[in-house]
Amino acid sequence: MSAPSEERAARIEAAKRAVSAETAFLHREFGRVESRWKGDGTRVTAADIAISENIGRALLSRFPADQFFSEELQDRGSPIAVASRFCWVLDPIDGTNNFALGIPYCAISLALVEEGEPVYGVVYDLSRRVLMHGGPGVGMFDGERRARVTSEAPNPEMLIGFHSPNDKALVPAADAVLSNFKIRGLGSATLHLAYVAAGLLGGAVDFNVKIWDLAAAIAMCKAAAGEVRFLNGEQLPIRSFDLNMRKIMYVAGPPAVAERLLALLSARLGP
Repeated sequence: MSAPSEERAARIEAAKRAVSAETAFLHREFGRVESRWKGDGTRVTAADIAISENIGRALLSRFPADQFFSEELQDRGSPIAVASRFCWVLDPIDGTNNFALGIPYCAISLALVEEGEPVYGVVYDLSRRVLMHGGPGVGMFDGERRARVTSEAPNPEMLIGFHSPNDKALVPAADAVLSNFKIRGLGSATLHLAYVAAGLLGGAVDFNVKIWDLAAAIAMCKAAAGEVRFLNGEQLPIRSFDLNMRKIMYVAGPPAVAERLLALLSARLGP
């Protein structure tokens, strides 16, 4: 594997430090912090906002020319163009519903993006107390363990990370997955894809996610020899950051699994 550039390597180390610095606070507030519902129907807590502010401050103090995007940015009502070589995409707590209720499947998800492409991801998995991280050319690490996607071929016993579609018109496509695989719904889109990268899940399918849910884990999945395939429009490179973006539909896994999932869903979704 080729070593990352000096600029990228410095940001990778800063990303791991910035996320690690928030883990004690994440555990302290877990299941205790009050929450409210945002206009888009998602839950937010004071912990989401604090982590977003803390990580943004830590990164921009080191790299002031970078752009920083977070799910908890104030909504400007229109997309923000990605104009810098490097930018950051953060979901301060993916799985906020779980976090607020004391269900441990939640994560801090931070992506380093270069020229619009996620090149490194750092994900703190609260449930296992593990810092997962990786990117193309560097490798995928599940804590201290170097990891890759599963070597299993698609089979009926394979576990697929799964999020039921909000749009009931997509139920036939969801049923195709349920009919061919076993599923696990953790309530964290980040962890579904990160667990694919770590070889803990065989694949993942989602109908309802946004780019901040996926960016870090996309880099990790690619580092682990996995594929992420989008079903409703290519999402990369990231040209703008839009809190009101439409939901992303995707499949992921090792190439054979991603191809099988894509075929199953495409047959039900039509052209």
